[in-house]
Amino acid sequence: MHIRRAEKKDIPIINELVNNAYRGENSKIGWTTEADLLDGIRIDEASLEEMLMNPNAVVLLAETATKIEGCVYLEQQDDALYLGMLTVKPELQSLGIGANLLAASEKHAKQLGCKKIKMTVITVRDTLIAYYQRKGYKTTGETRPFPTDPKFGIPKQPLEFIVLEKENI
Repeated sequence: MHIRRAEKKDIPIINELVNNAYRGENSKIGWTTEADLLDGIRIDEASLEEMLMNPNAVVLLAETATKIEGCVYLEQQDDALYLGMLTVKPELQSLGIGANLLAASEKHAKQLGCKKIKMTVITVRDTLIAYYQRKGYKTTGETRPFPTDPKFGIPKQPLEFIVLEKENI
């Protein structure tokens, strides 16, 4: 497996990967599904293009041969690196791809001189929060509202985010 930066030509594949991993029936194969919490799509190609055009951000891809198996969005925000959209194909989850992407994210943060990595996770995602805690991320006590814009999904219940952080990376 190798990690590389996403390019504009990768947008359709990333779009399919992220939406299949988070929403819909196929997402239920894996343990990171949001299908029981949200309807609608997780991302669209226009949003992905905006992410790739952000000069403070990068999308890293995990690929084997010519197949993209996972991705993560990283954005430098002052002395912190924001980590979002960590995605692995549902049928390949629990094989270490996510851990490899997290390690690549920490390496990227160090290269940028960031002192910490921050992320937001939906508060009711206990299994996912526990995963990140095993990887050294701690809850900050900060919560944030879930976006009301349907382009992020349509909540099936009230949702909010918790902020997790890993320092001294």
